[in-house]
Amino acid sequence: MSSALSIAPSAGRRWGILVLLMALCFISHFNRASITSAGDERIIQQFGISPERMGLVYSSFLLAYTIFMIPGGWFIDRRGPRVAMACMGIGSAVFCAMTGVLGFGVLAAGQVWMTLMVVRCLMGVFSTPLHPGAARCIGGWFPPTQQPLANGTITGASVLAYALVHPVFGGLIDWVDWPKAFFVTGAITAGLALIWFVVARDLPVQGAEETPLAAEPEGDLQPPEILWDRRLVLLTLSYAAVGYFQYLFFYWLHYYFDQILKMDKLESRFYAGLPNLAMAVAMPLGGWITDQFERKRGVAVGRALMPKIAMTASSFLLLGGVFSTERFWIVFWFTLALGCLGLCESSFWTTAVQIGRGRGGTSAAIMNTGGNGIGLIAPMLTPVLSQWLGWKAGIGFGAVVCLLGAFCWLGIRPPASSARPKTAV
Repeated sequence: MSSALSIAPSAGRRWGILVLLMALCFISHFNRASITSAGDERIIQQFGISPERMGLVYSSFLLAYTIFMIPGGWFIDRRGPRVAMACMGIGSAVFCAMTGVLGFGVLAAGQVWMTLMVVRCLMGVFSTPLHPGAARCIGGWFPPTQQPLANGTITGASVLAYALVHPVFGGLIDWVDWPKAFFVTGAITAGLALIWFVVARDLPVQGAEETPLAAEPEGDLQPPEILWDRRLVLLTLSYAAVGYFQYLFFYWLHYYFDQILKMDKLESRFYAGLPNLAMAVAMPLGGWITDQFERKRGVAVGRALMPKIAMTASSFLLLGGVFSTERFWIVFWFTLALGCLGLCESSFWTTAVQIGRGRGGTSAAIMNTGGNGIGLIAPMLTPVLSQWLGWKAGIGFGAVVCLLGAFCWLGIRPPASSARPKTAV
């Protein structure tokens, strides 16, 4: 039986795929985070929703995203990242627009909160292939020495969305109001998804047709083996700490600046974006530095070095922001904390795909399940802790979680080499 053979793609095609993946990651995370901007500035006041209930709306996306993450990884390995990422984009577009529909008075005020939870849950389900699919695609298109940088660039684009969402989506709200703002971003998402489906391919192949990805790749870990692989278990626990730390910032930093520190509207939008901007810049930078570490120290030592250093530093930098009293230093230390955490992102995604090899989508999805499983606790737990112990304690708890995640890397030894995802024969 004949098969299409993988060949080295041209640099132009490789970077074209990377740009499309960056665009899809950016807009998907922009849609995910825009609810916080609309919630803080309009929805909470308009419909009388408490911060604790709004935290449940935010977490509803993450809950569904987490529960369906592993099936999403299986779907990537069966159908390929091209189809999976296209479905993700269309689903995100539809439920982004549906969020806006609720602002047109179609429901009574008391029904909006529950309906928002349902709509955001469904958006979470369709978003599951995003990062595992992107990492699986990078594993097929890029040589091992370039994968950390490529993965860091993609995750950087996704976090850039959080840096820009409050000033950009907030400005869009000021211009057309929040319901129409969701329609605008939904339309942009649908357009990018269609471009991806037309232009992208799962793997660089020879010949006119691309073969489907292998259903049972020879020599690769089977699903039960992947679940109990010690490296992946520790990687998942460590990424859970990253998820908690990130979502703490993504969902509550703007509220903390706006409502707790009493910054004005423009200040809170701008300052809430700075830590995310720092993280977006740090992710590709961390990928490049990790490449250098691997060349000098070897893959097993070099790739694990960055998470150990960066996550430990992030913990102490967050505490610096918590215990500061002047606005400048609060923003400064928070920005450094999230930026430093971004340095280690590419190590996670590259290692997860290499552990799974032909089942890289599934192994990356398992890791991301942990990241979001613990991460989704942050939007709910932070206001509860803050109500009992104060907002400084609610924010500062993220430092403890992050430090525990750094310790996990003491037991993680990344694979010394990586095989690209295979095609079926």
